[in-house]
Amino acid sequence: MTRITFLIFWALALSGGANAQSSGLKRLNTGDDSRGWEAVGRLDVAGKGFCTGALIAPDLVLTAAHCLFDRATGARVDHKTIEFRAGWRDGRASAYRHVRRAVVHPDYLYDGSATTERVRNDLALIELDRPIRNTEVMPFETAQRPAKGDEIGVVSYALDRSEAPSLQKLCHVMARQKGVLVMSCDVNFGSSGAPIFSIENDVAKIVSVVSAKAEVKGIPVSLGTALEGPLARLRAELAAGRGRFSVAGSNESRKAAIAEGRTISGAKFVKP
Repeated sequence: MTRITFLIFWALALSGGANAQSSGLKRLNTGDDSRGWEAVGRLDVAGKGFCTGALIAPDLVLTAAHCLFDRATGARVDHKTIEFRAGWRDGRASAYRHVRRAVVHPDYLYDGSATTERVRNDLALIELDRPIRNTEVMPFETAQRPAKGDEIGVVSYALDRSEAPSLQKLCHVMARQKGVLVMSCDVNFGSSGAPIFSIENDVAKIVSVVSAKAEVKGIPVSLGTALEGPLARLRAELAAGRGRFSVAGSNESRKAAIAEGRTISGAKFVKP
């Protein structure tokens, strides 16, 4: 049994079910519904797929590291082919930006293994070609990782909701171990990189991003990374001038061995 699988089983045993006390998804259909969430956007990746990302500064988008890799070849995607569409809803965005630089966590390896190490380091920081200076699109602050049992929320796009974001305002942290959060939040393909929020006094702060989803005995859970250490390392990478695209390289050009829906000791582990 892998550490990820053990972590999932442990969380389910303690919680009595991943969906307990969690609310359903609400599609943000109108401008009023979306107000305050416009800094969450869809990342269109090389015309082949999309992820979710969120602004944490006028020119910085936080997302999952695996969003920057080609699933078929395992190669790093040229970030010039990525577009961030802030507040994308029904064919329109509050702002459109291309990417100047992008860094993934230095310890992240895109090899498809379902381990705590992979999820813990599954974080990327994207520098946009121009800052978004729009009073409707306000970057989110980040906060310390939540404790087990804390209420959290998620705003995400997904395969079955690609044209507008959906909000799940109430899900829970089921467990946390070695930088990995196990959560009851509802995610699907396309939700990768979606911001996980703590919401206090109507103020949302990002505490994690969606890395993967898993299923044990029909009960879905989502997995994410804590931000404190990993985000600081990503900022340092950008400050050091890294993040230019390179076709060759060590971690950035290694091939993946991803098997969608792969079963691991009873846990169905897939990248959303």
